[in-house]
Amino acid sequence: MIHPSAVIEGNITIGEGCEIGPHCTIRGTVTLGAGNRLIAGVHLSGPLTMGEGNLMFPGCCLGFAPQDVGFPWDKPGAGLEIGSHNTFRENVAIHRGKTDQPTRVGHHTYWMSCSHAGHDCQVGDRCIIGSGSLLAGHVELADRVLMSGNTSLHQFVRVGTGAMLGGHAGSVRDVLPWFTVTAMNYCGSVNVVGLRRNGFTVEQIDTVRWIYRTLCLSRSLPSARVAAVRERAGDPLVDEYLRFIDASKRGLCLRGGRRTSDEG
Repeated sequence: MIHPSAVIEGNITIGEGCEIGPHCTIRGTVTLGAGNRLIAGVHLSGPLTMGEGNLMFPGCCLGFAPQDVGFPWDKPGAGLEIGSHNTFRENVAIHRGKTDQPTRVGHHTYWMSCSHAGHDCQVGDRCIIGSGSLLAGHVELADRVLMSGNTSLHQFVRVGTGAMLGGHAGSVRDVLPWFTVTAMNYCGSVNVVGLRRNGFTVEQIDTVRWIYRTLCLSRSLPSARVAAVRERAGDPLVDEYLRFIDASKRGLCLRGGRRTSDEG
């Protein structure tokens, strides 16, 4: 079903059962899988590929050029790849990649109104992005990340599986899996509810709590905190955290300021 007011130009492939509502535009090289629905006033720009069963609300803009003053607005770039069964509410904007890989969105994500992901972001499955939340370029979200309203992430920040960011919070550093960011650059707790809902045992939850206490509540130097966690290497859950820590380039979002000596 394609409304007469829709504008479709370019190398466009539209899957079975798609609905293109009034005043939608699709331009460039765009491939839509089966059952996608563009309610009205949705704008897609290629290179863009999309899986099945996605729902897009009015004002949604997907696949346009990065917000980079040096990037030509009509340059194709690396494009945007979107999985299946995602929801994009009013005025969501996700920009295409500008480097050697596309911006990517996984499956079963939910983007609330006026949320934004910049170029080259990599977003996993079942993430929820609150209204007004902002992902700068190259941000990486693992699966099941929850961003509350008006949160923000600096470019190149990584957020681990199951992490949560509270309203008006944010980070310029990497957020560890299942940690909760409660203020800017401040991890205030563990996402215990998320751990329970995802089938973690009592022992595993206690391990995550121990990692949080060791990294965030200790008064020792950050290097000493990581060394303390490393003493329990061999536990699969601890090893997951160590891999995340070792891959960090921006440092870790923990709590407050930092100490510069072992005194006190």
